Amino acid sequence: MGVSESVVDDVNVIVSELLSNALRHARPLPGGQVRLAWSRQGDELELSVSDGGATTQPRRGPGTLSSLGGRGLGIVEALSENWGVRHEEGGVTTVWAVLRAPRTVRTGAGRNGAVPAGSVHAAIPGLVELPDEAGHPDEDLRHGPRHGIPQTRAYPG
Repeated sequence: MGVSESVVDDVNVIVSELLSNALRHARPLPGGQVRLAWSRQGDELELSVSDGGATTQPRRGPGTLSSLGGRGLGIVEALSENWGVRHEEGGVTTVWAVLRAPRTVRTGAGRNGAVPAGSVHAAIPGLVELPDEAGHPDEDLRHGPRHGIPQTRAYPG
């Protein structure tokens, strides 16, 4: 979409937080899925994750130093311009975040470096379709940036 790498890093963190919250705390949409969508309007990018709702309202937790969780929406708040929750028909809950994403000129992006505006939707497979493999933590995370990733707001050194 013609945005800087630091914006892409922020988008990755926000999407990760919103998806993990939906998978951990909410029911799936019909068909066992959650929905990820993003759209661009001018210099703003809206990211959203929709699920089948939960018994509690998504809200920013205290995220104390000793807590194991509760920091996700605080991170979303810090990286975005604004975020919120929409309740839709059929019990669908959508958590959205808007961030500033000015266009950058890229070679080969189109005439005059323009990247067409629009929106994209992606369906995340149901949990039964995901492989049952435990991930292995990257041991180098405590010792600085991994794999040469530069420092950004999303990935501080």
